[in-house]
Amino acid sequence: METASLAMRASCSSFFSKSLSPFNTNHRTLRPCFPFYKPPIRCLDILNSDPNSQPLFKSTSEDPSGKIPSFSWSAVTSFTSHQPNISSNSREKLQLLVSEFQALKEPVDRVKRLLNYASCCPSMEASLKIAANRVPGCTAQVWLYVMMDDDQRMRFLADSDSEITKGFCSCLISVLDGATAKEVLELKTEDLGALSVVGLNGIGGLSSTASRVNTWHNVLVSMQKRTKALVAERQGRPRGEPFPSLIVNADGIEAKGSYAQAQARFLSPDPLKVQELANLLKEKKIGVVAHFYMDPEVQGVLTAAQKLWPHIHISDSLVMADSAVKMAKAGCKFITVLGVDFMSENVRAILDQGGFTEVGVYRMSNERIGCSLADAAASPAYMDYLAGASVSSPPLHVVYINTSLETKAYSHEIVPTITCTSSNVVQTILQAFAEVPNLSVWYGPDSYMGANIAELFRQMAVMTDEEIAEIHPKHSRSSVKSLLPCLHYFQDGTCVVHHLFGHEVVERINEMYCDAFLTAHLEVPGEMFSLAMEAKRRGMGVVGSTKNILDFIKQKLQEALNRNVDDHLQFVLGTESGMVTSIVAAVRQLLGSANSSSDRGKVSVEIVFPVSSESVTRTAPSSSVGLNLGDSRELMGVSVIPGVASGEGCSLHGGCASCPYMKMNSLDSLLKVCQDLPNNKSKLSAYEAGRFSMKTPNGKLIADVGCEPILHMRHFQATKRLPEKLIHQILHHSDKSTSY
Repeated sequence: METASLAMRASCSSFFSKSLSPFNTNHRTLRPCFPFYKPPIRCLDILNSDPNSQPLFKSTSEDPSGKIPSFSWSAVTSFTSHQPNISSNSREKLQLLVSEFQALKEPVDRVKRLLNYASCCPSMEASLKIAANRVPGCTAQVWLYVMMDDDQRMRFLADSDSEITKGFCSCLISVLDGATAKEVLELKTEDLGALSVVGLNGIGGLSSTASRVNTWHNVLVSMQKRTKALVAERQGRPRGEPFPSLIVNADGIEAKGSYAQAQARFLSPDPLKVQELANLLKEKKIGVVAHFYMDPEVQGVLTAAQKLWPHIHISDSLVMADSAVKMAKAGCKFITVLGVDFMSENVRAILDQGGFTEVGVYRMSNERIGCSLADAAASPAYMDYLAGASVSSPPLHVVYINTSLETKAYSHEIVPTITCTSSNVVQTILQAFAEVPNLSVWYGPDSYMGANIAELFRQMAVMTDEEIAEIHPKHSRSSVKSLLPCLHYFQDGTCVVHHLFGHEVVERINEMYCDAFLTAHLEVPGEMFSLAMEAKRRGMGVVGSTKNILDFIKQKLQEALNRNVDDHLQFVLGTESGMVTSIVAAVRQLLGSANSSSDRGKVSVEIVFPVSSESVTRTAPSSSVGLNLGDSRELMGVSVIPGVASGEGCSLHGGCASCPYMKMNSLDSLLKVCQDLPNNKSKLSAYEAGRFSMKTPNGKLIADVGCEPILHMRHFQATKRLPEKLIHQILHHSDKSTSY
């Protein structure tokens, strides 16, 4: 008999004597550890690798009807005397499993073998098929039960309503059941790469194949999370304090933790305030564009007022200017901008470019509303960085949209410049390298985003050409490797919000939320980026812009609703907490449209705020509270506010994720501006977003030169190609007569 087959006989003997018969082998008399468990008894004859042979494990006691007979402890006793491989570690078992499947050349044969494994996996008692035992992220329903036996070995039970998925679970249990906690935790998702047994070309499609392969990873991650919890319990370590969260379902909202209560307070705003604002906007034809990171109170009122006045839009920074143009076309006389100063600058400039010079643009403060990224791009260090870029040839400066118009103008005169957003930066850079030979790209000012882009490209460099082509059709492994030395990024610019997703927060996410959906803005530090990228690879995460995060949550919720089973989706919000208002609104809309039928599955969504213990200011004792969306009276009396006591809005210890600059945009300021327009405009001179009358060193208007990189980006978004004018500027950069 082949060596692999002999080894598998031993391995499976160990597997079935332990996994299918969950008892305590630490005593002379076998006593059940799982009294609820009734496994089928199957023989251990390992068949040859012929995929058309009988099942890998044949039942020795099934009657002709195919029903599983009652459990026999004598049969279990016979298993325990055949354990020659019980000391084999999990990696050796994994290698045996890999060898077994690699011996099968045809994908369909591997599937048959996987189904054989499924037939060996016992059905789980109905009492264990509960929400707490569900494995998140699997297309099929998967249940996992984990315990630690008296020998401190990990024991696993799993079941699924899909035979393919059940086969995956059976394979993983054959490797890890009976392993030490250390062995379970040391196994990595990439170690399962060789087990991509469902390469069903033409069967189920690429997305179906990807979701099945993700099953390996998601079940393993759940095994490891529950193993960590059992180890901590066995060692007497207290369970970590969960992050605060909001749970949204068809019945309402539950706020868990005082920070979440502070966020939830404004999700059901005062109807009188909503009506007052809507009346003012309608009467004076005022449009409102606001960023996702607005204060929850402001967003709550704006979201409710949208039903009464259509010219209110909450979005990321790029879409704000587009929305303002649409509002001007619809007849709005004024645009109020709820954001930081570079956003109102961009709105003013884009309106002027569109011919709407008579439409007034107003900020929400008579003081400067800054931005740490915009400030970094205006620093002497950044100008020195661009000076270095200008001597390379041919150069392209890719500047983040979150910078001032003045920075864009000065930059463009030093180096040909195109703006980008967190959602299009990767495609912008890849397209530029594809179109311009020997290009040198200089990205800024966000250092974390630059480092994350570079890391993403390094990961692409080890992908197959087919996988790379799915990201960008003009690139291959060779082209990605060649661009890596030509990509540069600024080293000294960070967002004060995303900088806070540091080591403390990442450790707690890894410990307590590794099986949740992870969302991360592209501006987060490398540790958080890596965590979210690992989750993304197994279909459990997204890294990108605020819109990407919102779309991801909506997509996963819609998929859960389509499955029509009870489910609970948990999302870790790796960006500014102000996003929660738009997320809750989108979730409620999807849940509302889906729950028109009484026989629908009940789905809930939990939004987790990864905040540190120092990220709130406590004013009185508090506790979790259930919130009825129809009754705002219960939302009063909140005992904490986001931000530390000193008032700067964020904790230095990691992750309150609340931008102090954005919070300068208050509801009172918005009402004041609306009330003073149009008759008392003189009172609002400090609030008005002024036009740039200053000129660049080359004697051109800052507004004109600063808008061109934005227009280059808009051309790219529309055509997926760089504009010819920008390519000309890049190729003729050394020609001082080149007109920018």
